[in-house]
Amino acid sequence: MKNPFLYYINSFRGLSKEVWMLALVILINRISAMVVPFLGVYMTQSLGFSLKETGLVLSCFGVGAVVGSYVGGVLTDKIGFYQTQVYSFFLTVPVFLILPGLKTVFSVSIGVFMLSAIADTFRPANSVALSYYTPKENITKAFSLNRMAVNLGFSVGPALGGFLAGISYDWLFYGNAIGAFLASCLFVYYFRSRMPRVTHEQKKLAGEVESPYRNLRMVAFMILCALYAVCFFQLMSTLPLFYKEGHHLSEFQIGIILGYSGLFIVLFEMLIVQIAGKLLSIADIIIGGTLFCGLAFVVLNLSYSHWMLYLSITILCVSEILAMPYMSTVFVQSSNDSNRGAYMGMYSLAFSVSHIFSPYAGTYTIEHWGFETLWWATGVITVVTATGFYFLMRRRRAGNH
Repeated sequence: MKNPFLYYINSFRGLSKEVWMLALVILINRISAMVVPFLGVYMTQSLGFSLKETGLVLSCFGVGAVVGSYVGGVLTDKIGFYQTQVYSFFLTVPVFLILPGLKTVFSVSIGVFMLSAIADTFRPANSVALSYYTPKENITKAFSLNRMAVNLGFSVGPALGGFLAGISYDWLFYGNAIGAFLASCLFVYYFRSRMPRVTHEQKKLAGEVESPYRNLRMVAFMILCALYAVCFFQLMSTLPLFYKEGHHLSEFQIGIILGYSGLFIVLFEMLIVQIAGKLLSIADIIIGGTLFCGLAFVVLNLSYSHWMLYLSITILCVSEILAMPYMSTVFVQSSNDSNRGAYMGMYSLAFSVSHIFSPYAGTYTIEHWGFETLWWATGVITVVTATGFYFLMRRRRAGNH
């Protein structure tokens, strides 16, 4: 039997220096990403918004993410993934500085829309950059490393954010602005002479390639990914509210639980991805990850003890580890060099759309029927979604491709 430690180390092999540097940039940016997990709590506790108003504002965040994902995909294919990421990074800084001064539902909605629209242009470009610097056999591993960086930052950011929120919510926004600026500087310093522009040949090919939105199989796959994300992203909207209102946890305690989830993914993602990729097909991994998402929320109805919160978030982490990197891989495998930006924009769009429906549907359900109904409904939706993946990906279940 192989040494478990060496097996873990080997799971990181085969990734380029550029992929590692992209992960470092993301890490710095995500450590400072304290605002989003606390937006719901900030609006209800500090601004005095109702649950319905909070859901409306968070849905505006989703609308901005949809716009940003689509525009990011188009820009990536037109001007290149370097320029697209630079613009996204630097333009978020002033928005973070403006947000603390916005106090009404309308103004906060506009501010949050602008923030997500600008920030989400980054995602398709970043995904294309990863695929450019990674051989096909390691693409899932590259996406996993990138998400590890996101979650390592997420393990520190919410804990720090919970501490700062105890002093003043304004510092959440200022911390985000500082982190985005530092990440921008590092990105430009390292990649300014490395990131290639879109070539004339690629532009020519891009005009000859069909839009990914004409690929009906991928459109169906995108819809199923969006349904999964609607359930999963209760993590960012209603789950912190559940911790606050259902279990009466402080902001710092909420940050600790969310920080634990990020740390779990950092420690186990590459190992789980490595093992799952050898034992199961991509389709089986995505289906299993979808079902784990529903289970993570359903168990919250089984016990109101504190340890159940940690069991739930652990199961949700396993869901994320299994589902998301392999969903990304499916989009990369379906694209080519000339339209990869559009395909990765399509992938980002699936998750961005969920940001519209997830918070509003979640808060509406809570307001009318309570948290328990929301968790049961989430379980049912994930079962339906997993069934959809099963029938759509039947051909992929025969092998690991």
